[in-house]
Amino acid sequence: MPLAAQAAVGRALGWLLYRLARSRRKVALRNLELCLPELDAAARERLAREHFAWLGRSLLERGLLWWAPRERLKRLIHVEGEVDLAERSERPVMWLVPHFLALDVAGAAVLLFQKRRGASIYQQQSNPVMDEVMRRGRLRLGNAVIFPRSDSAKPLIKEIRQGTGFFNLPDMDFGAKDAAFVPFFGVPAATLLAPSRMAKLLDMVVQPVIAEMLPGGQGYRVRFLPPLEGFPSEDALADTARLNRWIEEQIRANPAQYLWVHKRFKTRPEGEASLYG
Repeated sequence: MPLAAQAAVGRALGWLLYRLARSRRKVALRNLELCLPELDAAARERLAREHFAWLGRSLLERGLLWWAPRERLKRLIHVEGEVDLAERSERPVMWLVPHFLALDVAGAAVLLFQKRRGASIYQQQSNPVMDEVMRRGRLRLGNAVIFPRSDSAKPLIKEIRQGTGFFNLPDMDFGAKDAAFVPFFGVPAATLLAPSRMAKLLDMVVQPVIAEMLPGGQGYRVRFLPPLEGFPSEDALADTARLNRWIEEQIRANPAQYLWVHKRFKTRPEGEASLYG
């Protein structure tokens, strides 16, 4: 099916999900209320509806990313910036990739447009069939390895020390362990300190990567941005706050495509009530 047709079906699926997935709709609207309080209720609802339209596309087009021929993906994914930085760098590279809906497109771009082996961590699925489909989809382009989040970090660190690039997702709530409450749009959010600590431990270059879905059948844009200067520093907490501010800037540039259906503020400081009711 042409991408333009898939996009239309995906957006229709998103509009349906907005009506039927009540709990996720509530999460998205609550996140928008917390993060973008300058918007009134009607504007937040319009943004949430647009978000679900992109979300529907991202779910449907996952099949394209996981099964389409390499040549088709190369035509659809438009890369900008230093995609080959990891190939040329004498130090290992961390690709820092926030949770925009085209996240898997960024992963495909890493494997299609540069030669450095890539590694990542993923959330293991409780359903073994779905877990296997996800693993096969993300590994089928080759030259990659992924590790369940529940596993020890030692195999990942070994990979990085051998020159493998690390595809790192810094902006989800995984609980209080190894995290700190760092402002995200002014709201304390449990945020992993690992990007700073790992970059310091392994002397890594940290390159931000932003993936975007384009309208209709135009495909996708993946921007490989210049490495962060002065990162990491000696202060992991300050580094983490800096990353959150940078992610906020990227979200404001494309708010509809950020993953608002995730409970980013689920973990609260001790004694603080849930923000999700």
